[in-house]
Amino acid sequence: QVQLVESGGGLVQAGGSLRLSCAASGRIFSINTMGWYRQAPGKQRELVAGINSGGSANYADSVKGRFTISRDNTKNTMYLQMNSLKPEDTAVYYCNADVRSGLGPRYYDYWGQGTQVTVSS
Repeated sequence: QVQLVESGGGLVQAGGSLRLSCAASGRIFSINTMGWYRQAPGKQRELVAGINSGGSANYADSVKGRFTISRDNTKNTMYLQMNSLKPEDTAVYYCNADVRSGLGPRYYDYWGQGTQVTVSS
């Protein structure tokens, strides 16, 4: 009933920039916290950045000062501006959202399918 679709991944040289987008669609009444996670080969999925409905954000130490998370509540869309990319940022990036679909008071956790980000040295 709710879909999250990421876009904007790709191949970039070290020092470059990418902007990821996550669009939520379907039966959506409201969205609480949204976040970007990433998973590199052989590693666990980790939180990159999160943002609540009021716009307050938090970041992993490894991306502070380089990445900026934002959201447009009118479009149910979240963004991740990634600057000064490093080879260690290479991973599949996943969108996550806590969504209330309107069928009840509960929020449910949804994930996107992921988008590959590759940073070459």
